[in-house]
Amino acid sequence: MKTVNIYTDGACRGNPGIGGWGALVEYGDVSKEYCGGNKKTTNNQMELQAAIEGLKILNEACIVNLTTDSKYVMQGITEWIENWKINNWKNSSKKNVKNKELWIELDQLVSKHDVRWHWVKGHTGHEKNEIADQLANKGIDSL
Repeated sequence: MKTVNIYTDGACRGNPGIGGWGALVEYGDVSKEYCGGNKKTTNNQMELQAAIEGLKILNEACIVNLTTDSKYVMQGITEWIENWKINNWKNSSKKNVKNKELWIELDQLVSKHDVRWHWVKGHTGHEKNEIADQLANKGIDSL
């Protein structure tokens, strides 16, 4: 199974507001950059979209090292999602889970791969996270 590294980030100008996502995908010596945006969104939605888009690029099952600076995305997919599914997409406060459709899409994509989640603190000079951040802002600027 191939090992792929994906670095993702989301950005928003206003929250909600205009937003963008970025994904840097690396396999061996090949590195590709992807970005996009949405005119009305939230930062969390763009963080989720970045991970989704990064995984969508893969056309076969892979070992994926996915690095994000979003604790929301990482904890949601590794800790919270199973209870959300058991509780009919209600959170611990019995309220509807925000961004349910994005979580479902991310969960379906993750199930196709062996995803290993990594968190880094954003805006601290982590080279690949900084590239993902630039891509997310490029996604906003493309709108």
